[in-house]
Amino acid sequence: MVNVQHSQQGFTYLMALFAVAIVGLTLALTGQVWHTEVRREKEVELLFVGGEFRQAIRRYYQNNGQYPQRLEDLLKDPRQPTTVRYLRKIYPDPITGQKDWGLVMGPNSGIVAVHSLSDAMPLKSAGFALADQDFLGKKKYSEWRFVALTDFPK
Repeated sequence: MVNVQHSQQGFTYLMALFAVAIVGLTLALTGQVWHTEVRREKEVELLFVGGEFRQAIRRYYQNNGQYPQRLEDLLKDPRQPTTVRYLRKIYPDPITGQKDWGLVMGPNSGIVAVHSLSDAMPLKSAGFALADQDFLGKKKYSEWRFVALTDFPK
């Protein structure tokens, strides 16, 4: 004769293991979705901050006829008699979290573009704004170059 109470204990144990496995799987999937969402938010922020740098460098060039030598020149233009600010602060790179940016130097060693120093692969690969069309198909964030002007003076 089979002990009914013993077989019910085994069934309860099996159901508890099954429940723990489902909870673990759910938590793992939630963590993965959360991580992807955080990366998407950082990409959006990178596009915004890069656009701010692009505009600031462009305005600096329009006011001075040359590109800034350092990013700090965008905070307070040393060439102007009054305080002229093109950026409020040097934004950190949203991807790396550091204030270090890759700089693209142009004529007279001036900064014509900035880019992230991250070699991570972007999630976004299409659907960019017109100013960011050069980012299509790029394999690394460091290839997203926020160029202020495309027609550099000779």
